[in-house]
Amino acid sequence: MGTILHGAHVTLRPAATEDIPALVAIRRTPEVFARWRGGDDLTEAVTTDLAESGTETFAIEAEGRIVGAVQWYANDDDEYRHAGLDIYLDPARHGRGYGTDAVRTLARHLIDHHRFHRLVIDPAVDNAPAIRCYEKVGFRPVGVMRQYERGSDGRWHDNLLMDLLAAELVR
Repeated sequence: MGTILHGAHVTLRPAATEDIPALVAIRRTPEVFARWRGGDDLTEAVTTDLAESGTETFAIEAEGRIVGAVQWYANDDDEYRHAGLDIYLDPARHGRGYGTDAVRTLARHLIDHHRFHRLVIDPAVDNAPAIRCYEKVGFRPVGVMRQYERGSDGRWHDNLLMDLLAAELVR
């Protein structure tokens, strides 16, 4: 089944085909869809995400149900080796510490077991709740990527580049 990670409040386990309906329902919420999008066929978008080569997606479980997903990818070039993360969480579960616990749990795993010295994440500059979540884990802003991502409104939007060095992880 793969690696299962246990945080203080969440369990992360490899996302599977049977998780797709729950993940689609979360992606369909307006708050998540605005950030993650996925087109008209969210089932296909989530299925494609789970099958993406080089990316590992974990279902986030809390309260006995799937409350989101967190994924990571690696740059394994010895001179630039680092991992990147991304997460979405059911808006009905915001404010309970699940996002912070999921990010911290995955960060700890990537640092302790995969020996990454640096992790990166790139939330939209106007996504204050996500930025606060990442800062609680130890991520720091390192720059703004101007006109980085095309939004659902068709315009380009800035994202905040944040990183976390292994020694800075708030455990």
